[in-house]
Amino acid sequence: MSTPATMPVIQRGTATSRIAAMAVAIIIALLAIAPQLLSAGAVDRMTALFIYVILAAMWNALAGFGGLVSVGQQVFFGLGAYFAIRLADAGLNPFLALFASGIVVGVVSIPLSLFMLRLRNGEFAIGMWVIAALTHLLVNLDRLVQGETGTSLISLNVYDAGTRRATIYWLALASMTALLAILFGLLRGSTGAAIRAIRDNEDAAASVGVRVTGTKRLLFVLAAFGIGIAGALWLATSITFQPKTYFNVQWTAYMIFMVLVGGIGTFEGAILGALVFFLIETWFGGTGVWYLVGLGATAVLFSLFLPRGLWGTIEERFGLRLLPVGYRVRLAAASADDDATPSPQQTTMHQEKA
Repeated sequence: MSTPATMPVIQRGTATSRIAAMAVAIIIALLAIAPQLLSAGAVDRMTALFIYVILAAMWNALAGFGGLVSVGQQVFFGLGAYFAIRLADAGLNPFLALFASGIVVGVVSIPLSLFMLRLRNGEFAIGMWVIAALTHLLVNLDRLVQGETGTSLISLNVYDAGTRRATIYWLALASMTALLAILFGLLRGSTGAAIRAIRDNEDAAASVGVRVTGTKRLLFVLAAFGIGIAGALWLATSITFQPKTYFNVQWTAYMIFMVLVGGIGTFEGAILGALVFFLIETWFGGTGVWYLVGLGATAVLFSLFLPRGLWGTIEERFGLRLLPVGYRVRLAAASADDDATPSPQQTTMHQEKA
């Protein structure tokens, strides 16, 4: 009996991924009306989840796709809150100040990238932490902030609690959706191919014409902008701004945890990791120091036994991709339906390639 002929198939979108895209649109529509149905506490928790998704997606973009591992992204989180305070104090509507502060953070990150992107690997990671520590000290010198005493976004108090809570929820949902859409479109285009090429081998990417510095700067600024907005939104939910809280390295630790658990270098993994972190915090956040010990132990266990994270493992084992940003090569029978989702045995490579 003759062996069926096989042929390589270059694949990105599948029937499964198209169904997933429609499901995402329905979920976002349902989330948009959620404040009318949920309790005040539930609305606040959902707002926190959206912020976590932004943080995880931005760190994953920088480190997972771009290979720029940073332990100092709290600098942008803290600056997002700080500039929101400053802009609101200057007379800007506090809700507009939340978005404007993200833009300011993005602008500030441009000159910062001029020298930070000259560093590689561990030098870049530690360099970002040093920048975060120095920025923390500089913000403390602002008389408006009053050192570690901090200040508040008092201009939000003119709105009643219900209106303020719902507006912040919708702003967080809109920001998360927009940032994920921008990142998804970026990674699916030629820039996304360049980003992954730089991550895999920067020198080789440069040798084939990839604009290494410009591409890394684009990713660096996008991550700064997104994390800056997340910091401003967090300030809006808590009102109070204390530098030692917002410039704390724990924020980057949370980002790293979410991405490691969800699956570094996968678009879906950051979202799944944020959801896992949100659930752990909701159930065990009140246990004090044991909550932090548990997070650390979980991160270590995942690094040892599931190095590709939850979604990375699912993708590797079952060949499932809901929101693919790259192409995949698979072997299929010549008469097979190219739109079908391949089995793990058919797939020759699970890593997304440009």
